[in-house]
Amino acid sequence: MTLDKLTRIDTRLIFLNGTWVASAGAGTIPVEDPSTGTVIAQIGRGTAEDVDQAVGAARWALEGEWGGLTATERGRILMRMSELVLERAEDLAMIETLDVGKPLDQSRRDAVALARYLEFYAGAADKLMGTTIPYQQGFTVFTLREPHGVCGIIIPWNYPMQILGRAVAAALATGNSVVLKPAEDASVSALVFAAIAAKAGLPAGALNVVTGLGADVGAALSGHAGVDHLSFTGSVETGMRVQEAAARNAVPVTLELGGKSPHIVFDDADLDRAMPVLVGACMQNAGQTCSAASRVLVQRGIYDEVRHRMIEIYRTLVVGPARDNHDLGPVVSRKQQRIVQDFIELGRRELTLAAQGELHPSATAGGNYVLPTLFAEVPPDHPLACQEIFGPVQVLIPFDDDDEALRIANGTDYGLVAGLWTRDGGRQLRMAGRLRCGQVFVNNYGAGGGVELPFGGVGKSGHGREKGFEALYGFTRVKTVALQH
Repeated sequence: MTLDKLTRIDTRLIFLNGTWVASAGAGTIPVEDPSTGTVIAQIGRGTAEDVDQAVGAARWALEGEWGGLTATERGRILMRMSELVLERAEDLAMIETLDVGKPLDQSRRDAVALARYLEFYAGAADKLMGTTIPYQQGFTVFTLREPHGVCGIIIPWNYPMQILGRAVAAALATGNSVVLKPAEDASVSALVFAAIAAKAGLPAGALNVVTGLGADVGAALSGHAGVDHLSFTGSVETGMRVQEAAARNAVPVTLELGGKSPHIVFDDADLDRAMPVLVGACMQNAGQTCSAASRVLVQRGIYDEVRHRMIEIYRTLVVGPARDNHDLGPVVSRKQQRIVQDFIELGRRELTLAAQGELHPSATAGGNYVLPTLFAEVPPDHPLACQEIFGPVQVLIPFDDDDEALRIANGTDYGLVAGLWTRDGGRQLRMAGRLRCGQVFVNNYGAGGGVELPFGGVGKSGHGREKGFEALYGFTRVKTVALQH
């Protein structure tokens, strides 16, 4: 099935105030299938004028029908959106696979996750409450949680449906209106989502989708004086520019940026349980995951065994066309392929190449394929151990004791997620408390799951929290009311 039949919309249009319109600039951007390199569609190349119209539509929605709905009514609309996403889950999965190169089963899980975000925040919409505050005699004091207003949301290309779901659903649940800017490499599912939202009865202007380049649409949205809150997920460099632009208007920003997340494997770990997770936590989505466990820190007593076992797993990994459901699909673009290959070449020159996976014979030269690659005996300060690669590259680092493991784990600019593998309960709690990151998983690694689990980082991994009930606090502001009587 072709992409135009799957989407059931004209992807060259943008979604403003409940209607499909051509961009003010009338330009388009080609959509390439990462598995083949062929152009399969076009999306609209939005402009600053489009952003201005979208912000105006979002403001109008707050002052009109959308702003007049109760929390319960907002929740019901989100629940209908969830049901419609599930009805179209197979179409959405294939769209994502063609658009970003995700193996089809992974895309199916992402479609279900999008529905789950909508469902979760639908149920939470009327359960976000203020507090009463004990104060002086003769006063009743309470707080209200109110929406910021117009939220600008900028999402990346690696998990378009999931990240859309966690940000947009939380923003709408709390009564904000949204201007969404999807990544130019992954816009199609966001456009289809806009059609689903309209069908579910979301009032016009509550959600607006403007596709286009970051330098055009992203910059205009980040610096727009009519935006009341910004949520950005993406690279550190772009996140800093977004925050700088927002600061000129004193606009609060939630940033979820990069990561260089460690697995820390102690000599008492259950290796049978750990091994598939150690590899899968980095190889999922061809390593294009901010929480990818790209560093595996192993205590020296079991280092050789872990190294041997990981090599055996890597030799079974196959990368190939996304529709064929191999272990890995291609990376999203030629640009990303070059970035990852440059890291691999650096590793080949300076490190020990332990293992690589295989390229399936059906993979064409036009696809953006990168072999899953494992390097061993990597110094903790090497670029491959410190810099985010955003590809299927993993490094093995030995350590001696708890303190050294902590120094290595906390020794990058990032702090997003960490995994601990040990049976020692005291060590579990000590290490979890001392790791500099936003999430710690003990004897598991589930950063990609659990819509209920607050997610975010420290340092150059960003600030603020998404997912779970915590996200609702970020999409609201507190007002204190003091009544004297």
